[in-house]
Amino acid sequence: MTQSSLKSFRDSIEAIVVALLLAFVIRAFIVQAFKIPSGSMLETLQIGDHLLVTKFAYDVRLPSNIWLDTTDGKVLAKTGDPERGDIVVFKFPEDESKDFIKRVIGLPGETIEIRNKVVYIDGQPIDEPYTQHTKFTRNPIRDDFGPFTVPQDEFFVMGDNREGSYDSRWWGPVKRQKIVGKALVIYWSWGSLTDIRFNRIGTMFN
Repeated sequence: MTQSSLKSFRDSIEAIVVALLLAFVIRAFIVQAFKIPSGSMLETLQIGDHLLVTKFAYDVRLPSNIWLDTTDGKVLAKTGDPERGDIVVFKFPEDESKDFIKRVIGLPGETIEIRNKVVYIDGQPIDEPYTQHTKFTRNPIRDDFGPFTVPQDEFFVMGDNREGSYDSRWWGPVKRQKIVGKALVIYWSWGSLTDIRFNRIGTMFN
């Protein structure tokens, strides 16, 4: 191998190493991509939406394992608190190998109650223009819940598709340290190869 060939090979290896390190840092600390597999967040999120989730919205953490799961890692800095209305990705409490996405409804210390599908926080109904209701038969767990006081450092989350969401009404609140990040933007969306939803690409979340 000639001198120039060796230099070219070394440059290529260096470029690959730098790219891998950048990917490591981005995925561990900055953003991570998620795909929406179910209709629990309809109409806000569609099946086939692809999201970027910011991982430093609430905490900057060291990765807790080689898979770059930043939940449960050491907190380097606290950057904010989840707020009502935030769409968050978190480790599913019943199987932490799965990531779920829901909307934050109840904050630590608040008392949440659902009466005939209407959500009350500390006795007052809240405005929820994002919700979808598809079934009008009553379910005592789904449609009439509580009152329940959210523990400290935990959050009560629900899907926008209220009759099609498996959420905190069934399995309880989410611990703060299990929150992976906050939905940032839809970077791709399709229903199939022939159904690319260009109008959804670039949708931002507050």
